[in-house]
Amino acid sequence: MEEPCGAGAAAPLRGDAEEPKQGSVLFLGGNEVKSCAVVKYSSAPPQAAFARLQEKTDLKLPPANWLRESAKLGPAGTTILGNSKKSKPFSSFGMAYDFIDSVGNDVDVVSDSENIKKLLKIPYSKSHVSMAVHRIGRTLLLDELDIQELFMRSSQTGDWTWLKEFYQRLIDQKWQRKKKSKEHWYQKAILSKFLYYSINGDGAAQPVPSTSKQHQEGPVAGESDEAGRASWPAPFEMPSSLSEDPGASNQGLKNDFVRNILWTFEDIHMLVGSNMPIFGGGRYPAVSLRLRDNNKPINVLTGIDYWLDNLICNVPELVMCFHVNGIVQKYEMIKTEDIPNLENSNFSTKVIKDIAQNILSFLKSNCTKEGHTYWLFKASGSDIVKLYDLTTLCEETEDKYQNPFTMPVAILLYKVACNMMLKKNQNKKHYGTIRTLLLNCLKLLDNGRHPQIIASANYMLSELFQLDEPKKEDSADFPINGNSDESYSEEEEEMPDSDENGSYSNSSDPPDDNKAVAIIKSVGELSVPEKYKSVHRIRPSCAFPVCHGTEERCRLVLNHVLEGLKSVDSSVKKEGDLPAADPSTPIPLKYEDESTSGGPESLEKQMALFLDKMGSFQKGKHCSQSGMIPGSWQYKMKLQLILKSSRAYYVLSDAAMVLQKYGRALRYIKLALQCHDTYCCLCGSMLPEVLGFLCQCLTLCGDIQLMLAQNANNRAAYLEEYNYQTKEDQEILHSLHRESRCQVFAWATDLSTDLEYQLSVSCKCYEAAYEILLFSNLKSQNPEQHIQVLKRMGNIRNEIGVFYMNQAAAVQTERVVSKNVSTTEQQLWKKSFSCFEEGIQNFESIDDATNAALLLCNTGRLMRICAQAHCAAEGDFKREFSPEEALYYNKAIDYYLKALRSLGKRDVHPAVWDSVNWELSTTYFTMATLQQDYAPLSRKAQEQIEKEVSEAMMKSLKYCDIDTVSERQPLCQYRAATIHHRLASMYHSCLRNQVGDEHLRKQHRVLADLHYSKAVRLFQLLKDAPCELLRVQLERVAFAEFQMASQNSSAGKLKTLSGALDIMTKTKGAFQLIRKELVAETEQISKDRSPAESVSVSDSSAGLNKEEVLKLLGIFESRMSFLLLQSIKLLTSSKKKLGGSSEEEAALRTNKQVYSLLLRATANKGLSLLERCELLLSLLEQLEGSLACSEGRAAVRAELQ
Repeated sequence: MEEPCGAGAAAPLRGDAEEPKQGSVLFLGGNEVKSCAVVKYSSAPPQAAFARLQEKTDLKLPPANWLRESAKLGPAGTTILGNSKKSKPFSSFGMAYDFIDSVGNDVDVVSDSENIKKLLKIPYSKSHVSMAVHRIGRTLLLDELDIQELFMRSSQTGDWTWLKEFYQRLIDQKWQRKKKSKEHWYQKAILSKFLYYSINGDGAAQPVPSTSKQHQEGPVAGESDEAGRASWPAPFEMPSSLSEDPGASNQGLKNDFVRNILWTFEDIHMLVGSNMPIFGGGRYPAVSLRLRDNNKPINVLTGIDYWLDNLICNVPELVMCFHVNGIVQKYEMIKTEDIPNLENSNFSTKVIKDIAQNILSFLKSNCTKEGHTYWLFKASGSDIVKLYDLTTLCEETEDKYQNPFTMPVAILLYKVACNMMLKKNQNKKHYGTIRTLLLNCLKLLDNGRHPQIIASANYMLSELFQLDEPKKEDSADFPINGNSDESYSEEEEEMPDSDENGSYSNSSDPPDDNKAVAIIKSVGELSVPEKYKSVHRIRPSCAFPVCHGTEERCRLVLNHVLEGLKSVDSSVKKEGDLPAADPSTPIPLKYEDESTSGGPESLEKQMALFLDKMGSFQKGKHCSQSGMIPGSWQYKMKLQLILKSSRAYYVLSDAAMVLQKYGRALRYIKLALQCHDTYCCLCGSMLPEVLGFLCQCLTLCGDIQLMLAQNANNRAAYLEEYNYQTKEDQEILHSLHRESRCQVFAWATDLSTDLEYQLSVSCKCYEAAYEILLFSNLKSQNPEQHIQVLKRMGNIRNEIGVFYMNQAAAVQTERVVSKNVSTTEQQLWKKSFSCFEEGIQNFESIDDATNAALLLCNTGRLMRICAQAHCAAEGDFKREFSPEEALYYNKAIDYYLKALRSLGKRDVHPAVWDSVNWELSTTYFTMATLQQDYAPLSRKAQEQIEKEVSEAMMKSLKYCDIDTVSERQPLCQYRAATIHHRLASMYHSCLRNQVGDEHLRKQHRVLADLHYSKAVRLFQLLKDAPCELLRVQLERVAFAEFQMASQNSSAGKLKTLSGALDIMTKTKGAFQLIRKELVAETEQISKDRSPAESVSVSDSSAGLNKEEVLKLLGIFESRMSFLLLQSIKLLTSSKKKLGGSSEEEAALRTNKQVYSLLLRATANKGLSLLERCELLLSLLEQLEGSLACSEGRAAVRAELQ
């Protein structure tokens, strides 16, 4: 726990982040001033009680323990009692490094307590003020800038000459080093002796050697001018030490304070360093001890000094020891709240508060540029306070590295950014702040001197851009702001405040002051409440650049990666290094075409070499061509930068894939894999996440090669995209080539023009990813990635299988003369089958039933192609359905049935289920049709063939779904109608050719009639099959004629004839469809016809086969004429023998009339097809009316009987 100073508890370790305890509110002099002090770190042991010295003790005599370590005070004793109040030049940086969490966010000021006191005493003091001010976020760092020490150094080393000249020209033309008086050293010596007496305990002065007088008159040990000057580091004498250890003590950046205190004064939060001695005793746990000359009264400056020291350290009481010429006189105890009211030292705490707020506002309003060194200066005896930008002045005259603050500021910016990056709970709102800190850090650094920090800063900048974030760019975590380059708008905030008080406008300043950023014209203004208001407040957060797309974000990442790589490469020294590459010369990208590619066979060898090399990486082998030492910062940083660039290129490739820019996508994934290749060469052992990312890259590469294969028409555009290179990409490649040849993945990323090679490459990419998952044990760690790779492997094997299958079909089509299956076809079948089989195994291993069913379906299709290849050439009169065909069709059926079993039920995937059913129905139908049309009578009996055909047709019907409403429903209905038609025709044919078994004949007659009826009903549902409907009806009429031929009685024949004529009348729907299409065609021709085209257009019809219609029309007219004639004969004969009824007479008249009109129509050869259809429709309507009347009368007669 952090304790109020003086509580006596053991101090926490430096840098511990703990919640501060609320301090007390002190009411002083009637004015309420809020002050809270919390000790963040203390190296002092619990306070020891001070020893009250006896009167007349001579402080000029040194005690025995003077300047020795004290067991009571511990290692901090010499610091507390022997050190001067002089600040070190980089003391605030030492504290900032130790309490990095507080810098930039919570704390307004970081400084030595002596500097804080000096600032708050400005209106009361005539002494000079010289301080360096730096801004980090909202935090200001204040350090004493000892001009005398600087100029003494300048005289000896030549540094800071520009500032000395500027100072002499504008401020103090007659500058001389002012030596400190003997009185000054005398007072410091007796104070030091007094403090050592106070912890000695016995109060006795002990004799010392005669050289003690030298101690009395000279400076206290450690206080010489030389020691003071030694605290100033030379500008970058040891840049390497700063790179490796920014807090090195030899650079003056060590936090030497005994206590670091978080002091809140009103609304100002300060991190303060203090070395004030604190003792225990009295009614309070802590007191401060002071020595005063009894002859000199306490003045205001001393009172403010004592009061602020006690407030900062939260010490409630002050013990004052008065002496005369070094002889102790008396002690006096004073409460802290009473100090402002002491005689001769009366001051207003409210005014001190106003001074603090005004100074902070003035500095925050004008010290606006991070990384710049500002100089707050007030000359001795002057009332004017000026603020200069030393960084700007330095750059105008000499190298910026002549400013010794440059490096500490850069390191602090870097450390604050690092600290913010490491906080896991930070969200993206802080990314703008981090980016600004790092950019300002980079502005201060020189690549030749500080490559490590530059590389690291660039890497962190690249890490700010999340490559795996969602595509949505305007996320709530990213504030949209036009000022995207800088988190703090320097152009606006450096403008001086111009409120109504005219605070520090320099418009009326004398010409000598034109170099000052801002001026306080009179120190008295600091006492006026709210005289200086900070209008341009430092914003707590900054805007992050808005990236309008993935490519822009990745390009920003790659830009920072490139800068980091340049820093690393420039720091690597190696004899016989690679020759310097010309960044303007593109690195050639290997381009493959089908004439030079080795094909899948060479691909297998490359793949084996790759996997062997991957195995060697796992065993810890590594090699660097540039000579980087494993474990060095260059080695570690380059690994991180290369991996980051690989991820950026991967994201770019993925984005190009989405845009269907496949050439660009292949180029980016090539770069990503080249980065990964270099990473593998450098890294002794790869982390699982890196291997997982390599699998992602190979998977994406496989996707791209597949897309290139499927979009071969745009190959020229893809080639142009593939060969394009930006200068940035070239430079990154040159850096990669310093470590590796980058050829391990060349087999996967070359752009080929051979389709088979591209598909093979895609497959090998997926196989490589799968192998890596296996041998790196990532299968169980990342099951989703494992499933995705297997899915892609199954898919690409399906694609390759289909490719080989289509090639086999093409070879089969071209084979005209030879009847035998060629060796080429057989090899293609084997390759296709092997791919399908492996793909099925892939999908089954991840329980992907749907895709497994699709591949089984494709395997069935392959079997059908094999069956088709074994059929005899067309035109062979001995053509029979061969055993090979039957074998392959049955294999196809087996695969389709496996596909259905894989799915299980239709609900799993209705579309795939319906597709497999359709293919299965088609296979059964094709096999049955071939057996029916090319019956293998040389091997089987007719009855057996008919049985097999009937079974196959019925199975085809089983898998032909005519009820489910879908796009395929009309096809299913047509298939079912055709099956019924074929079965009816088969039974009709059997009936004609069969002799003997009457029961079997009757069965065939019933089946034929049944299937004809079903075929007609299904064809009637279709609106685009009038010819098929007409053909079925004509076959039914022929079936009726065949039955009539076997009948003996006139009544039976007349009944059969009446039924046949009824069938004829039911063809009216087919003729109406034919007429409709002919009319539509005629109207279209008349609309679009031109004189030159009239003949050719009229002879064509897209939806109607006119030759088929003419043929069927001729048959229909002849059969109708025959039926009418036979009907007329039978009716006339019946009338003569028995005397006909009125119904028969009416039917006879109608039949004669229709027969007469039909004969005239057939005799007239000039009628068009449309006119013939219309005439037949009118005749059928007449005949239909007559048949309806006769049927009606017959029904009435039957009821009466």
